[in-house]
Amino acid sequence: MINLYKSKAGTASFSIEIMVTQTSSGVVVQLLGGDKPHVGATVISHPRPSIALEGQISCNTIVIPELGHKEDELAKPLAESIAVTLNSTVVMIAGIHIDNASDFEINEIKKICKQLVDEFLTFACKGLQNQVI
Repeated sequence: MINLYKSKAGTASFSIEIMVTQTSSGVVVQLLGGDKPHVGATVISHPRPSIALEGQISCNTIVIPELGHKEDELAKPLAESIAVTLNSTVVMIAGIHIDNASDFEINEIKKICKQLVDEFLTFACKGLQNQVI
């Protein structure tokens, strides 16, 4: 079975969309937005038993940033959060661009993306299916 989830948050240049395809063997997440949605980084996180904390889940993560992009710094912790919470492999593609973004704007983008991921995790953990906004 394939479950689909889509949501958006923010306005104008800060408008960001999350699109998630959840299968029995993994989750594919797209975080796109800003002035120029694109592929800025690809992340894959594999859950595994924690080495340091018995009974806990951790993950191994591979990050592939596109040259000149910084979405890897955003996508890695978010993909890991999903992988650990759902104990499922996660592939995330992130591409959010605002021309000459200030530190404040970058922090706002991070907050919006975290909010979108947190909302998805709440949705996924409730076992709901096939929500499209």
